[in-house]
Amino acid sequence: MCSVFCCTGRNVQKEAMERCFYRTLSRGPDMTSLEETPDGYMGFHRLAIMGLSAAGMQPFRLGKNMLVCNGEIYGFRPLRRMLEEKGYAFCSQSDCEILLPLYAEYGLDMFSMLDAEFALVLYDAREGEYIAARDPIGIRPLYYGYLADGAIVFASEAKNLVGLVKGRISPFPPGTYYCKGEFHTYCDIAAAEEYVCGDLDTVCAAIREKLIAGIKKRLDSDAPLGFLLSGGLDSSLVCAVGARLLKKPIRTFAIGMREDAIDLKYAREVAAYIGSEHHEIYMTREEVIGALGEVIAALGTYDITTIRASMGMYLLCRAIHRTTDIRVLLTGEISDELFGYKYTDFAPSAAAFQQEAQKRVRELHMYDVLRADRCISVHSMEARVPFGDLDFVRYVMRIDPEMKLNRYGKGKYLLRRAFAQGDWLPQDILMREKAAFSDAVGHSMVDDLKAYAEGVYGDDWQERARRYAYHAQPFTKESLLYREIFERYYPGQAEMVADFWMPNRRWKGCDVDDPSARVLSNYGDSGK
Repeated sequence: MCSVFCCTGRNVQKEAMERCFYRTLSRGPDMTSLEETPDGYMGFHRLAIMGLSAAGMQPFRLGKNMLVCNGEIYGFRPLRRMLEEKGYAFCSQSDCEILLPLYAEYGLDMFSMLDAEFALVLYDAREGEYIAARDPIGIRPLYYGYLADGAIVFASEAKNLVGLVKGRISPFPPGTYYCKGEFHTYCDIAAAEEYVCGDLDTVCAAIREKLIAGIKKRLDSDAPLGFLLSGGLDSSLVCAVGARLLKKPIRTFAIGMREDAIDLKYAREVAAYIGSEHHEIYMTREEVIGALGEVIAALGTYDITTIRASMGMYLLCRAIHRTTDIRVLLTGEISDELFGYKYTDFAPSAAAFQQEAQKRVRELHMYDVLRADRCISVHSMEARVPFGDLDFVRYVMRIDPEMKLNRYGKGKYLLRRAFAQGDWLPQDILMREKAAFSDAVGHSMVDDLKAYAEGVYGDDWQERARRYAYHAQPFTKESLLYREIFERYYPGQAEMVADFWMPNRRWKGCDVDDPSARVLSNYGDSGK
């Protein structure tokens, strides 16, 4: 990961702006630059992944145009050769160096051409305009706010903007570019105007082929790779495919509570099956509680699900950073939003399932994608999310939702069937029931967090919670604890998050007060 920053005005105290910029140094500790534009500032913290030499440092320039980009441009080499044939010269092996020449050739149409995950800010000197854009899912983070004089400021994280901008800090919408003061959607990745044709075998074959292609793209790195392995279906598939494509032992990492880690035994089984160099990390109640404040500060959220799921991921990534040379981590996020959760078994119709999936995909950047980015980037590594491959997501969102409903007695059946042949995984892993990461690292972790919150608050907790009634009012002691920690770091910025990531309470069987699948009637063997 890297960190981008751009202040489009000079009516700002430079020393204060620099302090805000340096809050995300951990995203890019290799090199740092904060340079002047004609009427503002553009900054970059670099984590070198592609093209490791200093020539890949940003801002990039082409004539008087400037650009900073936190991104991975997949398939950039053919684009680079095409641009070289047009007369452009390149100084580095960085994938992002192609962006200014692409803009010179194609203008704003460039964004819809990219197979990439990115967040960028570009200064067009001829027009005297700043252009910002973000990938269609929001894998790479970008936020914005305004100075008192109306100048807009862009940054990789909200923490860069706290105390610098006036009023609200907002997440930059995915699949959108900003130009001349307006936001324009160039891609709604969740939309499906028509469904793909094909029987079950045809659809599952396409799922398999597209996911393998998405994983293959993300193995391209000049820096060392690792894989997060929970032992669940999604991360296990990423690891199994990655190991087969690389044709050598990969490095896998798993974490769990010392007392009752569900995931560790399954991760161990997968690692043995694929022949990975496997590492296990144990965490304790004391470590979880002790890290709570720094996790919420890193995340910039008060959402219960996100925070619970981040505790193990944060501590695991911290251990990886401290003990290895890994710079890139592949993860299994986004599968649930595409194929369904435990709670989507309660969807009253295929149309309702599709509508829920579209909502979740459009909001991913505030929840699971945010979790993966922050837990990994704060420890100076880059997250790559193969289930977020654009071609893969477009295809799965266009599968007839009637096929995705759980009519098979097993959630995410299409994905399981897609890899049923070929000995990708042990059968018990391929058919393992879904267990949320926050539960599967050990049920005791969530229980410990709840117990800690119980000890912090007394009977007046609901009165304290009503202070936040203007948006996403806390509804348990645990949610109040997270909100009050959040407010210490991001005062008055709760609207950065749409709401709590919860089952759809309008559906019968989903009107619950806890986001854990443990409270649903169909949880079954998920926690075993």
